[in-house]
Amino acid sequence: MIDDYAFGRITIEGRVYTKDVLLLPGEEVHSPWWRREGHSLDPADLEALLEDPPETLVIGTGFYGNMDVPEKTLKALRDKGVEPRVARTTQAVEELNRLMRTSARIAAALHLTC
Repeated sequence: MIDDYAFGRITIEGRVYTKDVLLLPGEEVHSPWWRREGHSLDPADLEALLEDPPETLVIGTGFYGNMDVPEKTLKALRDKGVEPRVARTTQAVEELNRLMRTSARIAAALHLTC
């Protein structure tokens, strides 16, 4: 579960992260999580996640929503049976916490800043 999120900072299970995070099912956190192109999410950026795809991937596009999620990325997720949910990171964190109460096969890719 996400304890708290503010611009550039997220707390997961009591641990603070200041770099973008990829949260895999089972609450395994990869941080810093880097993308090929800083403000665009490419399918290759999700390789670790797609090795054992979750049911749902919550994508946080940043505090102001500046990270782009191209259609090719959404298609790659759907082709693997993953339901993408895209929102600004504040709303994505709320959605993630809600979903984690009902399913263990939830993952998240969260951009923490812009």
